[in-house]
Amino acid sequence: MDISVIKNQAQYDAALQHLEALMNADPLIGSKKADQLELLGLLLEDYESKHVNIGLPDPIDAIRFRMDQADLKQRDLIPYLGSANRVSEILARKRPLTLRMIRALNKSLGIPAEILIQEAGAGLPEDANIDWLKFPMNEMFKQNWFPSFKGTLNDAKTHAEELIGHFLQIIDHKKAILHRKADHIRSEHEMDRFALIAWQARVLHLANENLLDVKYQANTVNKTFMQDLIKQSWQDNGPQIARIFLNRHGIHLIIESHLKKTYLDGAAMCLGDGTPVIALSLRHDRLDNFWFTLMHELAHVALHFDGECDTYFDDTDDKQPKDKVEQEADALAEEVLIPSDIWHKSAVRETYKSSDMMALAKQLNIHPAIIAGRVRYETGNYRLLNRYLGNKQVKQEFKS
Repeated sequence: MDISVIKNQAQYDAALQHLEALMNADPLIGSKKADQLELLGLLLEDYESKHVNIGLPDPIDAIRFRMDQADLKQRDLIPYLGSANRVSEILARKRPLTLRMIRALNKSLGIPAEILIQEAGAGLPEDANIDWLKFPMNEMFKQNWFPSFKGTLNDAKTHAEELIGHFLQIIDHKKAILHRKADHIRSEHEMDRFALIAWQARVLHLANENLLDVKYQANTVNKTFMQDLIKQSWQDNGPQIARIFLNRHGIHLIIESHLKKTYLDGAAMCLGDGTPVIALSLRHDRLDNFWFTLMHELAHVALHFDGECDTYFDDTDDKQPKDKVEQEADALAEEVLIPSDIWHKSAVRETYKSSDMMALAKQLNIHPAIIAGRVRYETGNYRLLNRYLGNKQVKQEFKS
C-alpha cells in the first residue's frame, strides 16, 4: 500500500487494515516497516482529529475513576451529591446529575465540566449566586411552564437551576436578578421580583410561540390608532376584536394570569426584535378594567418606546402618587377613552344615572362599562353603576 494523506472514510478503513498488518508482521525495530508504521500512525491520528468523534468519557465512569484515584468511598461524595441515598442513585444511573452537583464535583474533585455535562468544550453557567428556589416553582410547575419535564414537583425543585435558568434565557435575567435592573413598576405593594421576572419570561415565550404575520412598524401606536381601537369596545366580543386588531398591526396581546405577590393588571414589553407585547392578567375580570389597562399599556408604547424598549409593569389599583411616566400613560389612556372636553360637559358626572351613561356611550360609540368605570374611579364610590361594568365577561372570551 502506498502511504499518503488520508482524505476519506474508505482510505481511512484501508489504512487501519494496513496498520494492523504491519503490527502483526515480524519485529519492526530498525526496519523500513517500522518507519511506515510510524508514518501511518501520524496520518491516522491527523484524520481522526478532524473527522472521527471519539466522544467524551461517561460522567459516572469519570466519577468512579476519580474515586479510585483519590481512594474515596461513596460516603465521601455526600457533600457534593446531597445524601447517601442520592449518591447511590447517581452512581447507579437512576438519577441525573444536577447543575449544583456538577458544579461541586468540578470544583472539589476536579472532574472537567464538559465530561459531567457531556458537551465538548462546555463550561458551567455563571449563575451560582442565584437562589433558584426563590422563584415561584410551585406555581410554574402547576401551570405546566416546563412541558418537556416529566418529573414530580420535588424533582423540578431539585433541577431548579436547569429548568428556570433555561426558561429565563429569553430575558436578561442575570441583570434583572443580580444587578437589580431598574424596571418600571407601578404598584403600592412590594412586588416579588422573582415572580415578576418569571411572569415576564412566560409572556415572551407565549408571544414567541405565536409569531405574527405582520411586522410592527415604528410609531404605529398613537392617539388616533388607540381611538380607532377603542371604538371596537361596543361589540359583544370587543376584547377578542382588540387582539385581532393589534395582531394585524404587528402587536402581541397576551393574556396570562398573574403570579402571587405580583399584583399585576398589565405590562408593556418587547420581543428581541422590537415587536411590542402587551400582556394583561385579567386579575379583575371586568370590561372597564380591560379597556383602561389595555389603553394604558398602549400609551406606554406610544409615548415611551423611543428606540429602547423598557418593560413597564402596572398595578392599576395603585393609589400612590405616580411618577411622570405613569402620569403620562394615564393621561393619554383617559383622553382616548373619553375625551376631556366631552367628559367635563357630560351629565353623568353629576347625576350618575344609567340613562346619562348610556347616552354618552352612544355618543362616543364605546362600551358603557368604560364610562361606569370612570364614574366610580373619580367619585371613589365603587357601588355606583356596578351592573354595567361587564363583570366576568372578559376571561370567557380568552378561554381558548
